[in-house]
Amino acid sequence: MRRATFRAPLLSYLLVGPQLLATAVFFYWPALQGLYQSLLVQDPFGLRTSFAGLSNFVAVLGDPLYRDAVKVTLIFSALVVAAAMLLGLALAAAAAQPLRGLRFYRTLLVWPYAVAPAVAAALWLFLAHPSVGLVGRALVRWGLQWDYTLNPLHAMALVVVASVWPRVAYNFVFFLAGMQSIPGTVLEAARVDGATWWQAFRRITLPLLAPTTFFLLVVNTLYALFDTFAVIHALTRGGPGKATETLIYKVYVDGVVNLNLGTSSAQSVILLFLAVVLTAFQFRFVERRVFYA
Repeated sequence: MRRATFRAPLLSYLLVGPQLLATAVFFYWPALQGLYQSLLVQDPFGLRTSFAGLSNFVAVLGDPLYRDAVKVTLIFSALVVAAAMLLGLALAAAAAQPLRGLRFYRTLLVWPYAVAPAVAAALWLFLAHPSVGLVGRALVRWGLQWDYTLNPLHAMALVVVASVWPRVAYNFVFFLAGMQSIPGTVLEAARVDGATWWQAFRRITLPLLAPTTFFLLVVNTLYALFDTFAVIHALTRGGPGKATETLIYKVYVDGVVNLNLGTSSAQSVILLFLAVVLTAFQFRFVERRVFYA
């Protein structure tokens, strides 16, 4: 097989140059700057700066509030990833069936992904508010003392739902594409052999969806760790009593609100390291169960 090559190397550099420049400016430079800042101690006004070594990391890891944020992040991320993937898989399985008006339903299911996280949070804020929200007022009328501004469990449930809602559409698209790529002859042969829909789904569809499921597991984990900041900021601001303060939101509180740049940068480095470790763990152990057809 012949390889396609550019006779003029300058053209290839010009084509990939803008993307490499954008990656260096918006990704690598801020990452290196954050790593450098995590080794310094600086006053809030930036007048005095001194080298601190690893003292910022020691202070962060020894902070009980930071350990509480780790627990909140693990619970929140597990709930978001599990709910978003299961709902996306269930909707894709339903949309893969021959139904009247199927294209219309598929379009409706994809729409939530086009909504920005902050806008999605604002929508759920109007729905879940205990005084003016349609859902919140209904829960109060049914006897549930619903108030996400005071109850930590209610606040966690709200931010999970608001984070899962737009993500389900993303997972739905990939699961549906994976199901449509499965040869129909395989499922037809299973039905001829007497397999029920659930047996064919569990023994044929799910194993063949393993690459898609693994990809979505990695992507949704990173989403829960980093991209849910806008939802938490718009709905609860980490409250009540830091019940919804995840690691990414604590970086914002310590760095932007409290102007503690050293420890905030150390937290961002630790969070990046945690994301890398989780992703490596998924590739190391979860991918073993993935079958690539």
